[in-house]
Amino acid sequence: MSGVETYLDEHFGAALEDLKTFCRIPSVSTDPAYADGIAKAAAFVAERLTRASFVNVAQLATGGHPAVFGEIITDPKLPTFLVYGHYDVQPPDPFDKWKTPPFEPDERDGRLYARGVSDDKGPLLIPILVAEAYMRAEGRLPVNLKVLIEGEEESGSPHFEGTLQTYRDRLGCDLVISADGAMWRPDRPSMTVASRGLVAFEVTVTGASKDLHSGRHGGSAPNPISALSKLIASLHGADGRVAVEGYLDGTSSPDARIIAAIEAANFDANAYYREIGSPKPDPIETGRELLIRQWLEPTLEFNGISGGYQGKGTKTVIPTTASVKITCRLIAGQKPDHVVDVVTRHLKARLPAGFALDVHRHGPGSEAFFIDPDLPALKVAEEVLGDLLGQPPLRVAMGATIPIGASFRKHLGTEAFFFSFSTSDEDYHAPNEFFRLSNFRLGLTAWAKLLRRLAQAT
Repeated sequence: MSGVETYLDEHFGAALEDLKTFCRIPSVSTDPAYADGIAKAAAFVAERLTRASFVNVAQLATGGHPAVFGEIITDPKLPTFLVYGHYDVQPPDPFDKWKTPPFEPDERDGRLYARGVSDDKGPLLIPILVAEAYMRAEGRLPVNLKVLIEGEEESGSPHFEGTLQTYRDRLGCDLVISADGAMWRPDRPSMTVASRGLVAFEVTVTGASKDLHSGRHGGSAPNPISALSKLIASLHGADGRVAVEGYLDGTSSPDARIIAAIEAANFDANAYYREIGSPKPDPIETGRELLIRQWLEPTLEFNGISGGYQGKGTKTVIPTTASVKITCRLIAGQKPDHVVDVVTRHLKARLPAGFALDVHRHGPGSEAFFIDPDLPALKVAEEVLGDLLGQPPLRVAMGATIPIGASFRKHLGTEAFFFSFSTSDEDYHAPNEFFRLSNFRLGLTAWAKLLRRLAQAT
């Protein structure tokens, strides 16, 4: 092992304690009740960067939650890489589904369980620890390194593009490496080369101006729950695909290289449904079709629905409103504004008499992203993973959304690729999120090798 790798190995226990401390901070970005946790998480990142020998460390004002910046400029003649990650996390609900409290990290069976440990606190901590190891073991980095850690990724990054524009000169770099993302499977190395876009909105149907007694008014008064149920049922066809006119406007056929990767994966659809604890639905027959849907087709998903009495027991009421939270994952060519427009038009055309409908956007949304398949740094990263894991990584797409790629290309004029050591089965966004400690170790070694090889390749 190199001196850097030896340092990382000898200080792994301390690194794990840092991660546990980080995960104890409830940095939920979407809920104002967690504002104190956001502030503490940003401060933790800033302090950890300073301790790792980054300079010019600052919390950048964004118009929302702060982003944290730091840099180590070894030599202006060397290439400069910007590392991206996010310190905010998803809400922990439902609490009763967690085996241990979400913000009390629990180590068991070679895993660390906590909200945010896989998405993205563990992965983003790795390059910071690696930079520290270089500075302690060798006194310098082989490249110039900047970091930008945002605090709003889990709430749609509403201020991210503005942040890039405002701090464009400070963030200037030759290439962006995202510590956020995920490997596809724990048993197969992979490089994510594409991700879907995202737009989020809430639909509210209103009936009467107040809640009504369901005995006195039942059968005659408009019931928003009934109307909303019929409306959202109309958004999908029998095969589960989105059935909204104009939804696919601007899209084209999938990338043949991703189709080839899907076919090479020989994915087992039955095993997938056993793993998530669900019967296999009729429309999906093969692993090939499942992956095409997850990676290359757009979605429209209902993430939460509300209306009327939600407490224990019964309350005989016809509610005044009913609402549904919707997120749409977008493929190349789809525009967030257009998607919301066509869905709104679809719903309004089918809204029954006696009701009003309101659509409220949550953030600007983001378009899908595809990495340049000939990017030299992508090949270097693939070689690092192949050497460490004994087989070449599979190039895969991501059904989830990491909007940073298109944003960096637009505002900084640079490409980005993902180098994350989460895996897609680690229950991020769900109860009992975890991060494999073996992946934590692997990520430290891989990032150390990546920085050195990038320096040699440029």
